[in-house]
Amino acid sequence: MSKLMKIHPIQAKAIPENKSKPFYPEPFASVVKGRTKRKLGDYFGLENFGVNFTTMSPNSTSALKHHHSKQDEFVYIISGTPTLIYGDEEIKMSSGDCVGFKANSGIGHQLINESSQDVVYIEIGDRSRNDKVEYPDDDLAFSQMSDGSWSLTHKDGSSY
Repeated sequence: MSKLMKIHPIQAKAIPENKSKPFYPEPFASVVKGRTKRKLGDYFGLENFGVNFTTMSPNSTSALKHHHSKQDEFVYIISGTPTLIYGDEEIKMSSGDCVGFKANSGIGHQLINESSQDVVYIEIGDRSRNDKVEYPDDDLAFSQMSDGSWSLTHKDGSSY
């Protein structure tokens, strides 16, 4: 019989914001300047998938347009009206909308906040090993190493 861990629910906004620098190098880091994340999954010690409570201020972006080779992603909009960029499409979203991105689709995606209000959403992604992230519009590539760390390079494999 396993021991029960004591669980205490907490308001998502009470979990501290992630204060680390964006993992993108400049000039890409400035693209996500108005985005803040609260790493809910990490707070609870989750290992198989990540959950982020994310806020984008007006004129900010969730990430560079990207797609994963191994990791599925899911987004649920809590408030605001972001624009989903999916391939060449622009799709307006609003509170209550959700969308999923299957791994290895080859179709880049990102959210942009073109409104005058904050956008708040939950993002969920699995933590499949050996993932590669491609950025179709930028000279950037991420590859996950066997120890779980990430290698950031130009598309030709040279280091930043």
